Formats: sequence, C-alpha cells, structure tokens
Amino acid sequence: MKKELSSTQNEELIGILKARFEKNKDRHAGISWADVDAKLKANPKKLWSLNEMEMTGGEPDVVGQDKSTGEYIFYDCAPESPKGRRSLCYDRAAHEARKEYKPENAAMDVAADMGIEMLTEEQYRGLQQLGKFDLKTSSWIKTPENIRKLGGAIFCDRRYDTVFTYHNGAESYYAARGFRGMLKV
Repeated sequence: MKKELSSTQNEELIGILKARFEKNKDRHAGISWADVDAKLKANPKKLWSLNEMEMTGGEPDVVGQDKSTGEYIFYDCAPESPKGRRSLCYDRAAHEARKEYKPENAAMDVAADMGIEMLTEEQYRGLQQLGKFDLKTSSWIKTPENIRKLGGAIFCDRRYDTVFTYHNGAESYYAARGFRGMLKV
C-alpha cells in the first residue's frame, strides 16, 4: 500500500489542520503555524499518517512540542473516540484468542498500520487537560506489559467531570470504545 498522498491531498489536509490549529489555539500556546507547516511539508509519510487519523474521525491537532527533538506532537482531539476506530479488541494476541464473534481488527494493529502510537495513560490525562473528551465513549490506551501478560488491557473515559482508568479483558470490544493516537512530526 502506497503511504503517500498526492500534492492535492497534502494541500487539502494541511488546510484542514491549519483551520483546526487556528480554531483551538489554547491547545498549543506559543507554537506558530508557520513552524508546524514547514515540518508537515518536509515529512510526507507523516502527512499520510495524519490523513489516516483524519479519515477515521480523529481530528488530529497539535498539543505540544518535544523539546528534545523539536518535533510537534499531534493527538486525536475529536470529542469522542474516533468513529472509524471503534469495535476493536486491544491487540493481535487478543484477536487471535477469540473463538467466535471476532472484531474486524485490533487497536494496536490499526495504530501500527496508520503509523501512529496509542496514547499512554499519562498522555490521555494530558489530553483531558485541553478539553472534555470521551463523555459518551471510551478509548483503549497503551497497556503496561505486566497487565497485558495477565490477559488484561486498560482504557479511559471521562464521566462526572473525572477521568477514569478501567480494565477489561484484552479480547473484549465495544461499539463505543476505540482508541486515540499520537504522532510526532
């Protein structure tokens, strides 16, 4: 599969990202669009991944900058867990463990195919400082290996104006649970 966009697609996506960036300045105070734009144009493979985030309903936006690398950090900032990434079990091992009613795919595999990483609990809680997300849905998050080895996986949501972290069997999947991703450009 070709993981590059046409020049027209690049321009359209950059236009969407710029509009979102300007509409949500509180998410990235002190960061200039011109600097982000230059990084985007220099990284066509990352633009492809951002387009995948956009096409699956993630509404990616800049949420910060990695001070050690200078990369801009994009998170899925859709109000609810991205619609095009729901009804997925946690990872390939969980998918293969299901005997019947297998979901279409696994969240970790989809993230890898998109060239992004699932948010960690710390990153998810950081996102929640920028707004109120997952009021009706929930999102798988990167699960610590010790929990995953025991068959579990963790997810988060926001209810009662509080961010909650829960556990489930990694093979479970729900129509209202997806995952949020992160990409550095």
